Amino acid sequence: MEPAVPAAPRDDLGGSPRPDPPRRVVSLVPSLTEAVAVSAPELLAGATDYCTHPAGLDVPRVGGSKYPSVDRIRALRPDLVLANVEENRREDVAALRAAGVPVWVTYPRDLPGALDSLARLFAGLGRPAPAWLGEAAQAWAAPAPVPPRRAVVPVWRRPWVVLGGDTFAGDLLRRLGVANVYADHAERYPRPALAQLRAAGADLVVLPDEPYRFTATDGPEAFPGLPYALVSGRHLTWYGPSLAPARAVLAAQLRTAAPA
Repeated sequence: MEPAVPAAPRDDLGGSPRPDPPRRVVSLVPSLTEAVAVSAPELLAGATDYCTHPAGLDVPRVGGSKYPSVDRIRALRPDLVLANVEENRREDVAALRAAGVPVWVTYPRDLPGALDSLARLFAGLGRPAPAWLGEAAQAWAAPAPVPPRRAVVPVWRRPWVVLGGDTFAGDLLRRLGVANVYADHAERYPRPALAQLRAAGADLVVLPDEPYRFTATDGPEAFPGLPYALVSGRHLTWYGPSLAPARAVLAAQLRTAAPA
């Protein structure tokens, strides 16, 4: 009997872009850029202009996450490109595949999904799971504080956009004892009017510094009398090495909630 051939690792959409590990990887996702740069730097051949971690990252840049240059990506001769359903455009992924470039697509919507996604990614890269992945799982294993605080979580303004249902960031907040008022909304990123946000019954507004850079003078004034917490968008929304310290970082920031 012939020995069974192990199945090739699959991405979050069920695709198996390559039968063998890649040697040159271009990442269009900042959190995945950090993951590869920290754990397998010899593979990273390019990244977007928004890939800011680790500090001092010195690789060729291919433009933005939403509008990368397909020609610049191809010129780097990658044998795998890393993309994400939310951060990258479907047409760019299609253009790369049409040019014969394999693309690995991620789409985590909760913490277990992110940990599993990263484990499969490193298997697809032909690398062992990095130590920080186990550290992240351990850091987030503790139960959430009770009772939960009810919060609205804007991620953009002009117009206002908030976290809705089925989001990775919403799941992290839930594990920190913060219940998203819009967690049951049919849309993942609803756009309520400001009056609706103010009347949503929240006792806290959580304001990350990305994708919109909320600050103490830009955001809290829209919710007079409602305590607010300014939090790290990287620790709230990135799935990669930042997940290991994210629980402690976010918990500390949430404890500093101050009245607007």
